[in-house]
Amino acid sequence: MPVESDAELREILGLDTVAVVGCSSTPGKDAHEIPSYLREHGYEVVPVNPAAEEIFGREAYDSLADVEETIDIVDVFRPSEEVGGIVDAALDREDAPVIWTQLDIRDEEATERAEAAGRRVVEDRCMKVEHRRLR
Repeated sequence: MPVESDAELREILGLDTVAVVGCSSTPGKDAHEIPSYLREHGYEVVPVNPAAEEIFGREAYDSLADVEETIDIVDVFRPSEEVGGIVDAALDREDAPVIWTQLDIRDEEATERAEAAGRRVVEDRCMKVEHRRLR
């Protein structure tokens, strides 16, 4: 069951390092504006986008496997059909206790796999909206 309670969401929003899969270098796109907002509010944003060299002045990693930092949250800005592979990549890591999919992004099977592996999943919610609402 994906995380629904405000108490759990507040706890998750208290984490620090967010790997943003599908992070965009294009201002105006949600996949750029929301990670930018997170950075402005103290989060360490790690961009994951194989098509970009750098975003926000930071190296953009090709995949979650390439990220050297410890990840607290994997924030997914990719289509629902790509969630399964992203979840598998997150499960291959020993960190990344939370997988968060943005609005209109969901994959029930991937959510079940992640939860069975002990990860918490926030599904079909905007991290910026929830941060504004709960912090």
